[in-house]
Amino acid sequence: MQLVAAAVLDRLATALGTSIARLLDEPVRPDVVVLAGDRQQVVRDPAGWERRILSPVLPDIDFEFMRTTLAPGVDAGEFSPHAPGSHEYVAVEQGCLRLTIDGVTHRLEAGDAAYFPGNRRHAFANDCAGACVYYLAMALAPAVDSRIHRVSGGHDA
Repeated sequence: MQLVAAAVLDRLATALGTSIARLLDEPVRPDVVVLAGDRQQVVRDPAGWERRILSPVLPDIDFEFMRTTLAPGVDAGEFSPHAPGSHEYVAVEQGCLRLTIDGVTHRLEAGDAAYFPGNRRHAFANDCAGACVYYLAMALAPAVDSRIHRVSGGHDA
């Protein structure tokens, strides 16, 4: 279990074109993987939130499944866009979540779910009096090296 600024880890992972899970753990062979609670990577942010990584790190699969708990009144801040073609899914288990995508705010209550393209600016906050618990699944597209793009003469789609 680690006490670090989770937002810093997210920025670092995004800049490297990977996930927080890949920064914290080595890939396992792609077979049946059981992650006991004491083997799950947990990142605790001093601002008052916790991110528990529920998915194993697998070779050549950039997918991350997390359970996040935000204490009352905690704003986890804005997260950088991921590579185009990335996808994020959010499901609120408990409390309420203020999800902001590219400056547009969406309020989610327990039982609500949302999807958004991962290449958008996104932020998570808890404006309620109780804790907010939500699940986040991310399928990350590979980061495109802009130097290769320029040299090859490729065009944006």
